[in-house]
Amino acid sequence: MLIKNNCKLLILCVCTGLFQLLSSASQAQVVWEDPKNSIHQFLSRQAQKGNIEITDFILPLSRKEIARDLTILNDSLHRLSVTEQKELQFYLKEYAEFNGQLVDSTTFLKKDQSGRLRFLAVDNPDFLVRGDPIIGLETIQGKDKSILKNRAGIRFWGHVGKRFSFQASFSDITESGSGIDTIRQFSNETGIVRTANVKANAKTLNYTDLRGSVAYNWGNGAVTLGNDQLLLGYGENGRIILSDKSPAYPFIRLDYQPLKWFRFHYAHSWLQSAIIDSAATYPKGNTIYGDQREIYIPKFMATHSFNFFPVKGLALSIGESMIYSDELDVGYLIPVMFFKAYDQYASRYKINSGSNGQFFLQASSRNHIPRTHLYGSLFIDEIRLSEVFNKAKSRNQVGFNLGASVTDVFVPYLTLGLEYTRLNPFVYQNLIPAQNYTNQTYTLGDWIGQNADRLTAWIRYNPAPRLSTGIQLNYTRKGKDGSLEDQYYAEPQPAFLDGGVTTQKQMLVEVKYEIINQLRVAGSYLKQAGIIRPALQPKAVANEFRIGVSYGF
Repeated sequence: MLIKNNCKLLILCVCTGLFQLLSSASQAQVVWEDPKNSIHQFLSRQAQKGNIEITDFILPLSRKEIARDLTILNDSLHRLSVTEQKELQFYLKEYAEFNGQLVDSTTFLKKDQSGRLRFLAVDNPDFLVRGDPIIGLETIQGKDKSILKNRAGIRFWGHVGKRFSFQASFSDITESGSGIDTIRQFSNETGIVRTANVKANAKTLNYTDLRGSVAYNWGNGAVTLGNDQLLLGYGENGRIILSDKSPAYPFIRLDYQPLKWFRFHYAHSWLQSAIIDSAATYPKGNTIYGDQREIYIPKFMATHSFNFFPVKGLALSIGESMIYSDELDVGYLIPVMFFKAYDQYASRYKINSGSNGQFFLQASSRNHIPRTHLYGSLFIDEIRLSEVFNKAKSRNQVGFNLGASVTDVFVPYLTLGLEYTRLNPFVYQNLIPAQNYTNQTYTLGDWIGQNADRLTAWIRYNPAPRLSTGIQLNYTRKGKDGSLEDQYYAEPQPAFLDGGVTTQKQMLVEVKYEIINQLRVAGSYLKQAGIIRPALQPKAVANEFRIGVSYGF
């Protein structure tokens, strides 16, 4: 059964919320936090030391979860260093809406009741709102590159009653100068949707960052309708399952944890194929900006995972995802459906009628080796289990990453890490272009793409509260992107890194300091040797400096 009217999905979401409203008396609100916020690094390190447990293999986390973890740390201050205690007090001020009863008040450009300066703070027994401007200014300098990047916008979030919450942010971003990267393909920077078509040597680039959601939550779960990025897995310089390379997209998300040792996660997303549907395109009756009403091929993604926590510090996940196109399919709106089996049933086992499915596994171990985080991800795009070790007939179109970090090495707050990522030929690629593992032409997984690997090493150190320094080294290799003919017909399959290997070496030095909550200054130096896919990173330079100040993001 196919549903063309997407409004029915909203009815389904509301009905789910009403059912939970009747079946639960717990009080909670969910507002999702930006995964790039420094709080995640702070909590991850505390979990690595065994002080708390976090579920950051699925991001974003909610402010409620973060506030709970901060409270646990505040109740065991003796485990924290002086620097960590000061940082904890700093973050408690930011996530204070769950700490006790707030006095009914409304303030502008004043400190809220926890002492955090805000543009807007509204506190009411049944209504809470926080609002701040988004402001950023950054300069990027290098050979043949001089860019001024400015950002302006607004961010607000709040609670309605005891179970509903909302949030939204909008930023208008403009880059001006020489050496602007208008493509954003082969780098770990989030992709963009430009407000106008621009040439490769453009002197000005404008785009927006738009996010928002509404959520209903009960004691051990939440349903969210939003427009954002969903991240799955771990990775220091990219994630192979779901990453932040693609711009934000609309989704409905379900999180449910009925048991302390088990959590279920489901999301259905509306993606942008960036492919014109010539059959649906029609004349619009005039020639202003062309005579055609252009319609894109609809594209969707469904994903779910079963996540287990058998002992403290150990998290194991197994899940699957499905990229499908053309029309919304109600089968993928059933959170517990076996997507691959359903796809075979719905397509009558015909490859040209089916969709693009993936399986993934994730494991994380924290503090089983003291102060150490071990993790690994396996992404299976296609595999023949019966021929997995047969070089002539195997189709091991898989990716994996393995990583480890240890903190408090030699001195407190010094962290060392090492990670390896590999993506075999044809991973993320499908014979139906609208079903590639992409959104807005950017990969949903690791930005290095198929037939590539990367070795990453890093050092991080906080010499003072809220002052973060780091050095990251990356060595990337990439072979050619394989053809569809080779992907589906070649036996044996092309070897890993087949077709002429190019390499890229990078050293990134960063310094960040958060002066007050959300007001940050940052500087970085990037040195690069070698360029992979010059056409996809035409403005890459050997040495690049960045200095910026930001508030609200």
